[in-house]
Amino acid sequence: MKLLKLLKLRMISVTSGTMTIRGYAGRMDSWSPPAVPSLPGEGHPLSLYDTARGAKAPASTPTMYVCGITPYDATHLGHAATMITFDLINRTWRDNGLDVRYVQNVTDIDDPLLERAARDGEDWMVLGMRETALFREDMEALRLVPPAHYVGAVESIPSIVESVVHLLDRGAAYRLEDGTGDVYFTVSAAPKFGYESHLDRAEMRRLAAERGGDPDRPGKRDPLDPLLWRGARDGEPAWDGGPLGPGRPGWHIECAVIALGLLGDTIGVQGGGNDLIFPHHECSSAHAEVLTGAAPFAAHYVHAGMIGLDGEKMSKSRGNLVFVSRLRGDGIDPMALRLALMSEHYRGDRQWTDEVLKSGQQRLSRWRDAVSGAAPAFPVERLRARLADDLDTPGALAVVDEWAEAALSGENGDGSAVARTAIDALLGVKL
Repeated sequence: MKLLKLLKLRMISVTSGTMTIRGYAGRMDSWSPPAVPSLPGEGHPLSLYDTARGAKAPASTPTMYVCGITPYDATHLGHAATMITFDLINRTWRDNGLDVRYVQNVTDIDDPLLERAARDGEDWMVLGMRETALFREDMEALRLVPPAHYVGAVESIPSIVESVVHLLDRGAAYRLEDGTGDVYFTVSAAPKFGYESHLDRAEMRRLAAERGGDPDRPGKRDPLDPLLWRGARDGEPAWDGGPLGPGRPGWHIECAVIALGLLGDTIGVQGGGNDLIFPHHECSSAHAEVLTGAAPFAAHYVHAGMIGLDGEKMSKSRGNLVFVSRLRGDGIDPMALRLALMSEHYRGDRQWTDEVLKSGQQRLSRWRDAVSGAAPAFPVERLRARLADDLDTPGALAVVDEWAEAALSGENGDGSAVARTAIDALLGVKL
């Protein structure tokens, strides 16, 4: 009942000829923030691996845009691992006393959402809003610091239209001459296109075909040109595009426009999973740079590895997803999940197994036992140092493990309170 009531508040419906143009009114809501305690002393300056450089570099500009979900299914462990990565960046910056500006989007209109809704005989808006609500619940349970701005593609359509028109006016975009009303970005307008992913054209074309692009579509000037605006089709939702005509936005332009509007012409970190390096992040940064003339769009392009199951990538197409909500429903402590997902380095592709989960549960139990009584001084600076070095979570967990072992072996002191605070503030784990 609550969802349906919310839907009525956020939906508008306008009939134009024989087509119904539907959309949301209002903004997305983020989730409730955890209390993040302050630590004594000073944080360590953060260094992060930048995909474009292929090396680590200081990351001192505390503005971050993270590509969020397309809400056609529940939050799986790959989503959770990626979001924990950027939560650790957020926490490390905050520990350095920096004023973090963090934006995350929701792609609340796109082909996968419409396809899933059609397959299940469900209204696409109800599906999207339900799965977005579940994502927020999962993020809150995992104690992620929410973005200051949690923004949907639909609510951003007026700004997207304005930006696409600007690209057309500058000759950086063109209309397809097939009567569809589709508009494409021309990658030749971005002379450094490819600097982020460092892929050759053959690989770019292959990945574009696999990841939502249409390199073989007739009429395009370049197979790699990405869609900016999809003209209205019968049976599909569409919005007023002004001079573009009715339609809906492409994927990459959505993120460029949201980030530019809320964070400025250049940002500190653009982040997501490593499956977004191409085409999504390459194209969205190209859009932003052509729109503003400022480059690079991000000082760091930061990408988390994929989570696999039984030797295969975890994906909706394979049907091998492990959902956070299902694990929570089975009584798994979200803090054990968080520890399990931090047990290997964020940049590496890794496997989820029962043993990984069991290890996270055992570690959480040991740490809670260690802080329950007298314990030696906690090594805050060592923990800070490990996280500051490209989020070395295996090293960070080893620091706490060593301290916990000393505490459980009988070493006395007054370190328990500091341990609780540091582990909470820096790792996001509530003991």
